[in-house]
Amino acid sequence: MMERLAAVAALMQRRPALAALAFGLIGACAYPPLHLWPLGLAALAGFVWLVHAAPTKRAALWIGWCFGWAHLTLANNWIATAFTHQAKMPEFLGWLAVPLLCIYLAWYPALAALAAHGLAKKRPLWAFGLVLAGAWIVTEWLRGWVFTGYPWPPVGLMLLGGWDTPGLARVLPFMGTYALSGLTVLAAALLLAVLTARRWVNAAGLVLVLTGLMLAPHPADEPTKKGVRYTLVQPYIPQSEINDGSKFDEQFVRIARLTTPSRDQSRLVLWPESALPDYLEDGYPDRYYLQMTAGGDPKLARRRIGTVIGPQSTLLTGVVNLNIAPRPGNVPGAVSARNSVMALNGEGQIVGGYDKAHLVPYGEYLPLRPILEPLGLSRLVAGSIDYLPGPGPRTLDLGVHGKAGVMICYEIVFSGAVADKANRPDYIFNPSNDGWFGWWGPPQHLAQARMRAAEEGLPVLRSTTTGISAVIDADGVVRGHIATGKADKLEGFIPKANAPTLFGQWGHALTLAWAALFIALGLGLPRVLALTRVRG
Repeated sequence: MMERLAAVAALMQRRPALAALAFGLIGACAYPPLHLWPLGLAALAGFVWLVHAAPTKRAALWIGWCFGWAHLTLANNWIATAFTHQAKMPEFLGWLAVPLLCIYLAWYPALAALAAHGLAKKRPLWAFGLVLAGAWIVTEWLRGWVFTGYPWPPVGLMLLGGWDTPGLARVLPFMGTYALSGLTVLAAALLLAVLTARRWVNAAGLVLVLTGLMLAPHPADEPTKKGVRYTLVQPYIPQSEINDGSKFDEQFVRIARLTTPSRDQSRLVLWPESALPDYLEDGYPDRYYLQMTAGGDPKLARRRIGTVIGPQSTLLTGVVNLNIAPRPGNVPGAVSARNSVMALNGEGQIVGGYDKAHLVPYGEYLPLRPILEPLGLSRLVAGSIDYLPGPGPRTLDLGVHGKAGVMICYEIVFSGAVADKANRPDYIFNPSNDGWFGWWGPPQHLAQARMRAAEEGLPVLRSTTTGISAVIDADGVVRGHIATGKADKLEGFIPKANAPTLFGQWGHALTLAWAALFIALGLGLPRVLALTRVRG
């Protein structure tokens, strides 16, 4: 057995880049929907070994880049599916776009590998693992905001348990997502260290502890029967129907039937992003109302919605709002748009709203439009105008229906940027259209929403057009869901929020403190232990 392992190690040393690519691909299988987390940890352990064994800093950088490129390309393969829903963009571009994007994203794990190699190459494996974990935290944090940020997926996601088992996500309130990623890297390094030292009992103990944490169920709370009652709707509107005007009336009937009008019940009604084709704001030129399902009248559209939800209810729904200004020829028209959530009461009055702040490049706006549009590089979302960002996390006071935080679609994946710290909400509403994202995207999206819930100590309610819709409690446990491809609803009472978490209060200052601690321990503990041995 040991001879075979030695032969494999020798092969990896001769072809480290190829081994890093393989480990990157295997590691991506640890994320939903496959969630093969033992393979993911093993792949991370192999990556740690490659970086530690790299003969030079340049070799460590190259190994980190190869691992990151393969890992992130497979994990983000769902992006390619979006190209199949846009006639102006050839499908094959999707399969080019993902690996091209990851050429950039791979530099973050590459920099983590370089930093660890430069600081701790001569340290023992466990200490090297601590330094690499700290460096990984910093680079994953950077990936979350540099050039608007793209943190999907964090490595710590592989140790998020099943829907009713938080796994290592239990530490999220005290560490945050990026520090959990560092802890995941450290777990892989420690496993590697005890295996290479042939400490089989220690290795078995570590595996048992990790397995126990991953599989241990969360204590089942009794469903609350007080508080804010909700009706969360998943209408099942396939992406092929979203912009089909001939389907608009049918779509509204579908969502109205699922909402089930209630004359005597106070509740919060939740409809997803892309659920309503109608413009609900007043004051647009008449031509924008022509395709509306309510006779071209926004007031009638709002009153009809009020009738559907009932007089004592409040609706939160995804809508598109326009910004109107004079265009060429001094003709008023839409110059930009806002991806919004609108709050309406039972009388059809607008009582609040939120504009999406973290927009998707090439999805909701086209960077360098004057240059790229003539080249045929249109946005994936149909239309010739761009969306403008809102001001960031805001809390909507809905009176008897609580204080709602709103994060539209993939805004929910941005750790530390989902709740207004100055006015903490009671829950977060996350409307989304996941019909773009094939098989891999929706379960990863849901998993990251679970991480935000646990991180902030706030329940998250996800209403999507095609699935997966879910109600997530403040510990990150899914309390109810609607599978992909179904039209259905969830009803009940919104789970209660936990007390503000340490991460919710400190944000990424806590993230960087964990990174500094890991690096300090990795650099300092070997010296302390060496001095102790000398004095002993």
